[in-house]
Amino acid sequence: MLVIPAIDLKAGQCVRLEQGLMDKATVYGRDPAAQALAWQEQGAELLHLVDLDGAFAGVPKNREAISAIVSALDIPVQIGGGIRDLDTIAAYLELGIKRVILGTVAKENPALVKESCRRFPGAIVVGIDARDGFVAVRGWADVTEKKASELAKEMEDYGVKAIIYTDIARDGMMQGPNIGTTGELARSISIPVIASGGVSCLQDIQNLMQLEEDGVVGAITGKAIYSGALNLREAIALTRGGIQKKD
Repeated sequence: MLVIPAIDLKAGQCVRLEQGLMDKATVYGRDPAAQALAWQEQGAELLHLVDLDGAFAGVPKNREAISAIVSALDIPVQIGGGIRDLDTIAAYLELGIKRVILGTVAKENPALVKESCRRFPGAIVVGIDARDGFVAVRGWADVTEKKASELAKEMEDYGVKAIIYTDIARDGMMQGPNIGTTGELARSISIPVIASGGVSCLQDIQNLMQLEEDGVVGAITGKAIYSGALNLREAIALTRGGIQKKD
């Protein structure tokens, strides 16, 4: 399992939100590229980027910071937030982004997901953000009547590389991931699932590792590693068998 550090960008800065609320943002750094490099040096094998401004605006908004991050790193980067058309996907891939995450459009324009998978094979990930089991879109501002499990199943046949599943109620709250719903989702589909939201300690990582056989291949963490509640190097070592977490 990969432990994937997250950098959320707002006005060119590294921030973390609570439950996806823009007015509950904490600034953790004003140099995103330096922060990304620090996570790489601690052993990260993949970086998760979110353009928060882009998610709300529907178009990319932090290109300068994103470009600086990609240029600074040797590890691959995946990005989401405000990606609603093929031109934006192509531009990000040309910039050096490895994987592009489609969120809102997966619900509102699934044909675009299908076409993007055809044109950019292996580079498309779908982010499913859910509140009480229902898909939320447009920066989590709108909750739909579509169940997360239904949307995930619809994405299976498109050639999507993975599903990133976020339980909004857990995101940024340091309460632990929703193991039950994450495992249920992973077991219901054949494509890999990356868990996001709520990771707060080594025990949370160990709990998610129990879902590897179900298809959970990664865990995204943000606030926990910024606050020091979770040591990224130790978390990665745990997933590689370097340390054993006592029960």
